[in-house]
Amino acid sequence: MDRGLHFTFCVITTVLLLRESSQKAPTRSDDAASKGADPRAPAEALPTLTVTTILEDPYVMVRSAELEGYCIDLLKALAAMLHFGYKVKVVGDGQYGAVSSSGNWTGMIGEILRREADIAVAPLTVTSAREEVVSFTTPFLQTGIGILLRKDSTSQDMPFFHFLAPFSKETWTGLLFAYVLTCFCLFLVARLSPCEWNEPKNEENHFSFLNSLWFGAGALALQGVTPRPKALSVRVVAAVWWLFTIALLAAYIANFTALLSSGSEELPIQTFEDLVKQRKLEFGTLDGSSTFYYFKNSKNPIHQMIYEYMDKRRDHVLVKTYQEAVQRVMESNYAFIGESISQDLAAARHCNLIRAPEVIGARGFGIATTQASPWTKQLSIAVLKLRESGDLDYLRNKWWESSCLHKTRDRWSPLQPQALGGLFLTLAVGLALGVIAAVVELSNKSRRAAGHVKKSCCSIFIEEICTRLRIKENTRQNQETSGRPTA
Repeated sequence: MDRGLHFTFCVITTVLLLRESSQKAPTRSDDAASKGADPRAPAEALPTLTVTTILEDPYVMVRSAELEGYCIDLLKALAAMLHFGYKVKVVGDGQYGAVSSSGNWTGMIGEILRREADIAVAPLTVTSAREEVVSFTTPFLQTGIGILLRKDSTSQDMPFFHFLAPFSKETWTGLLFAYVLTCFCLFLVARLSPCEWNEPKNEENHFSFLNSLWFGAGALALQGVTPRPKALSVRVVAAVWWLFTIALLAAYIANFTALLSSGSEELPIQTFEDLVKQRKLEFGTLDGSSTFYYFKNSKNPIHQMIYEYMDKRRDHVLVKTYQEAVQRVMESNYAFIGESISQDLAAARHCNLIRAPEVIGARGFGIATTQASPWTKQLSIAVLKLRESGDLDYLRNKWWESSCLHKTRDRWSPLQPQALGGLFLTLAVGLALGVIAAVVELSNKSRRAAGHVKKSCCSIFIEEICTRLRIKENTRQNQETSGRPTA
């Protein structure tokens, strides 16, 4: 009896245990299946980074109570690649980051050091001073330091000899040399060729040196002038010179038209040295920016003069924001020294602004993180991937678009001799052919004359050359000889 009850109790216990295990097993399999269906962690499990930035067009802008811009799109792309969440905050003091008089860092760099933000995604320049306190990723944009000007503030009176501007000084010098050489060859060939004048003792050669100069000048003006060439050799020289002048005039007219259509002559302020020498414009930069400290630390004498000027007039020439700088350039005689990439955007969106050609201090914009942050390397790799895939170029083209871009013109420059090298070479070959043709014509006549007088061809050829090149002396000697028997 006791054994039967004990056996029954064991059977019931075993059945209950098996039933409980069978109910728990499906629950575990369902959990495993749910994890496999969504391999990514829930949004709440993603690491969330606090991102500090600064309002600057087109990097970060407020549109419809939301932030957008180049840096915002860059941040979205990085978050999608590295799987992190983020919370964006605008820097409290509106500064990029510099050491204050108390020795503390301001701006976005200061917020990272105080752990108020994890990273800074903004047009933040990578400098050695900032690199000592924070870490930077690979730059996502390359830039430099330029000068932003207003076009009418840099205008100058048109030069008196503005019509000479289409060609460089070297080109004008080469043109003058080609003109004199061609006229001399024309004079020489006309004297050597027997087809131009057969009897030098009795005929007059119309191609004197002055007439040859006049003939060449007439061709430059596309006008036909006398005397007209009769010999083949003279016609070869004249035809090559006409071809040269037509091509030269076409190049001059085209370049002069481009100069007039450019809308402005050469800027009087091309370099930072020009900016220091002038007295019409004030100039400054962002207060506490890396540009200001670039001039402060530079050993270049010109850069030191710029820093001393800005430091003495700190309260008057330094601006707080980029928007204030652009507005001041547009409304007053003020030149802004800052990032060239931002100045290009301002010049594109405001058609009365222009950036001077010189750019110094090549630098880059990077993402700042805390030192020894595990995100630094990951963000650098992600930036490189975006660059290799062309996404950074896409973002640049997207946010640097402007209605004023189609109005920009290529920079004009005077035509250099190298651009007309083939034309000068053609002229030289033509002149050489003309001289050779004249020598051939003269040698043919000498050969025929040698057969009649029974002299050597070389002696007749030399006599002909001496007669044609020294026609006045030979005529005088002949007159003296003929006058003696008469007396």
